[in-house]
Amino acid sequence: MPGPLNGIRVIDFGHVLAGPWCSMQLASLGAEVIKVETRSRPDEQRAHHGSGVAANLESNSNFFEVNLGKKSVALDLTTARGKELAKALVATADIVLENMRPGVMTKLGLDYDELVKIKPDIIMLSLSGFGATGPLRRYAAYNPCFTSVGGVAHLTGYAEKRPNTMTNSGGDARAGTAAVFSALIALKFRQQTGKGQWIDSSSCEVINSMIGDQMMDFAMNGRSPRRHGNSDAIMAPHGVYRCAGEDEWISVAVGSEDEWVGLLRALGNPAWAGEARFATPRGRWENRAELDARLSEWAADKTYYQAMELLQAQGVPATPSFKAQDLFTDPHVLERGAVQDVEHPVLGKRTTIAPPYRFSDTPARIRSGAPLLGEDSEAVFGELLGLAPGEIAALVAEKVIY
Repeated sequence: MPGPLNGIRVIDFGHVLAGPWCSMQLASLGAEVIKVETRSRPDEQRAHHGSGVAANLESNSNFFEVNLGKKSVALDLTTARGKELAKALVATADIVLENMRPGVMTKLGLDYDELVKIKPDIIMLSLSGFGATGPLRRYAAYNPCFTSVGGVAHLTGYAEKRPNTMTNSGGDARAGTAAVFSALIALKFRQQTGKGQWIDSSSCEVINSMIGDQMMDFAMNGRSPRRHGNSDAIMAPHGVYRCAGEDEWISVAVGSEDEWVGLLRALGNPAWAGEARFATPRGRWENRAELDARLSEWAADKTYYQAMELLQAQGVPATPSFKAQDLFTDPHVLERGAVQDVEHPVLGKRTTIAPPYRFSDTPARIRSGAPLLGEDSEAVFGELLGLAPGEIAALVAEKVIY
């Protein structure tokens, strides 16, 4: 069954994570995504991994995880003919995506002002750390940079410790996901008006938009919120509590009187719970450190699944703080089809994360594995652009298609 973006073509100049994450989601929705890359300067996700430089550009699981469902053409954009072919691809497309530093696409002659001459209704989606304008526009940025500038790092961590810069690249994925939403809105706008547009997406502003309540607290009350670990401004108990297993924790949040009563039932209605200082939500919040100690003591001899089942049976919001290995084996995750096995010619069978949304009539799904570098060059340049086999061979020999 076709996805909701069936018939939409994306020319993907993305690299590393934020841009490729966006285009991968578009591919899962049924768009044809053609990734433009080159061996002369391979995508960092192909070339690098935790232990250094990859010996084989096709063997990096990092690239696999963020480029599922795409095609790949090898094209050196520093050559005049390479630029011409890139523009010819854009002429066939609906969306162009890039997440290079602002100014790079202009130097290549592939910025929006140039591409709109080729395809007047093109939608160009540019992701960068700080946006295409302003004094920070030319700075390169990875996740720790824009989560810091966006304000999230300052709010993440414990009060007595330094800000947490979220070095797990979650900010890249959030920026990429926000870009998907922008692309869908732009497609809807074009459907209604016939007009394309350029979307200038600043990753630090995307991150900042996710802490609106914190920003409003300063705007309205003059308070600049700080880190407070896992505690909440109102609820108590509210935190993660160590369980019996190796680095196992249970997350618990009690937000109503019914949930408090349920928590006490799960704990066996201990005598200490009858003390007057725990009788009201305010009292429990003021004495949250002791409540945290009591819950930690209760959870210490239980696995986090056991603790979850005991608490949820009494209507208490509680769930394990899952490790990656737990997510890939959790019965609920498996029944939902949230993880999926995908074949790759070099990596073999890999278990990866499936699209996080379900459509009844136009399903989102992983339509293929990640491409080998340039594996679709002949088909795209020959069938889509109409180049003769001899011309393609000559461009390969000249390292234009490379």
